[in-house]
This record gives sequence, C-alpha cells and structure tokens, in this order.
Amino acid sequence: MLTPWRIAAASGLEIATALGRLPGGGSRGRKRVKKAMNSVYARCEDAGLLARMPAFEEHYTEAYPELCALEAGYEDIRRECEHLLGFREQLTDISALGGDYTARGIHTIRWKAFMLKSGSFVEENCAYAPKTAALLRQLPNVHNAFLSILEPHQYVSPHWGYYKGFVRYHLGIVIPKNNADGNCWLRVNPDVADNAQRDKALIDRGPKYYWRNGHGVLFDDTNLHDAANESDGVRVVLWLDVARKLPRALELYNRALLWALYQEPSIRRFRENAVVQLPAEPDAVPDGVSLDRPDAVSYADDA
Repeated sequence: MLTPWRIAAASGLEIATALGRLPGGGSRGRKRVKKAMNSVYARCEDAGLLARMPAFEEHYTEAYPELCALEAGYEDIRRECEHLLGFREQLTDISALGGDYTARGIHTIRWKAFMLKSGSFVEENCAYAPKTAALLRQLPNVHNAFLSILEPHQYVSPHWGYYKGFVRYHLGIVIPKNNADGNCWLRVNPDVADNAQRDKALIDRGPKYYWRNGHGVLFDDTNLHDAANESDGVRVVLWLDVARKLPRALELYNRALLWALYQEPSIRRFRENAVVQLPAEPDAVPDGVSLDRPDAVSYADDA
C-alpha cells in the first residue's frame, strides 16, 4: 500500500512534469495538468486513505450539514427561479461557459445557466436572485453555483468532470410533474475499472437518479455521467461544486489548488461571460398559452 508520503511525492512529480510541459501544449497540456492534479485523490482512494463516493449520496446531512439550508430555502429559490424563467432565452448558454458535451454533431443542446458564483459571487446576477444568493453566502465551501436550465427533450451526453477536490450537488428546483413519470434523470457509473477505460459507452452500466423538487443529491462528477430531460417541460436544478470533506493534509492541498485556479485570467473571463442584463419585465407569454403549461413561467403541474 502506498504511504501518504509516497503518494505526495509521486503526485508532486506528476504535477511538476505536467506543468513543465504546459506551455504550448494546448488542450492536451491542460488535460495532463488536470489528470496530475487529480492524481493525489485517486492514489489516496486506491490506497484506502480516502473513501470513494457511491454513484449517488442522498443521505449527506452528517458529512455536509450546511447543505440542509438549501433544502429549507427551496421555496424562496423556486420563486426566484420561476421569475428568471420568464427571461430564459436571454440567459447564458452552457456552451458559452465551456462544456464540449453539449454538442451533438452540428447541433447544440438547449441548456442554459444562470451563474451565481464562480470562485467569487457574480454580483450582477445575484441582484436578480437575492434570497438564493443569501443562502449561498452562508456556505463558504461552495465554489461554483448556478441554476441549470435544461429544456424539454434534451440529452447531455456522457462525460467526465474536471476535479476530484469537489463534490457535485444538485437540488431539484423545477422538476416537471415532480418526476412522476421518471423523465428527468441523472446517470453515473462509479465503477473504477469502467472509468479507467475512458469508454463513454460504459455509461449504460450506471444507475439513474430521478430529481425531485426540494431534494438534494451529491455525486462525484469525475465519474462518467450523463443526464436527460425527456419531459415536455423545462427542468431546473441548483448546481453546486462543494469542497470535498478531506483529511487535514488533503484539505490544505485542495485549498491551495483552488486558490491558484481562481487566479487564472480564464476564470475571470468565464465570470464575465456569465453576467446577464435582464429587462424589467419578462418575455411575454404567447396568446393561448396557459400559465400552468410547461413552457410558461409558472409550473403548477409539477408539484
């Protein structure tokens, strides 16, 4: 079994080598750096020093009790979300924030984001959702936060996330019919051997999670995962990157890496791309469209 010191030495060498090859390395260079930065967590998991996450963790209140405040504040988050949905054509496309998995051939899926925090708060956007922002300001371990707005009949193709120092949190905000028909789902394959093959077809081996209004779930997004909204209505979840709970030495490593990450000019550009400027009134509801329809501002039929 690798000792913590051997893990630190091996991972440090890998990071230094990747950084040394980064200039001029393009996307391959960035992928090498990402892999190297994640290697310390992967080696600790392999050595049994750090527990692997299951596909989905719904009972997270002991490890992450602070997230209970979001479930308690669900009604406020939803009210602000419903107002924002009246402007959703003017919100930011996920493709503008990165994420190659939004593309399918020549088509880009209809997926919007309302960014609230990326390292620091996007204050211009927080002004449109002050109660949601106030809840998030109580959670210093949340580093990225946005409302993820997936239009009807859209599929997010299989992909791997970027950093094992985070855990991903989803809180169901607007789930059509509260998923009574099972049309809104997230699927994760946490199998180590499957993920090592880097074969996206192996997503079929993973279990599915069905979002529900006001309910949260944690997962490791560096595992292969995909998602879909197969319903006739818009699906919204509050999407967070939360600092993973770690032993002290790994926590310090994680803090240092995150501090360096958010100094990058590319992150500042990311925040700038996420800023929205909305008119005083939402988009008009077309004639003949009832407010309880899934394409309107209110979603009474998803309770």
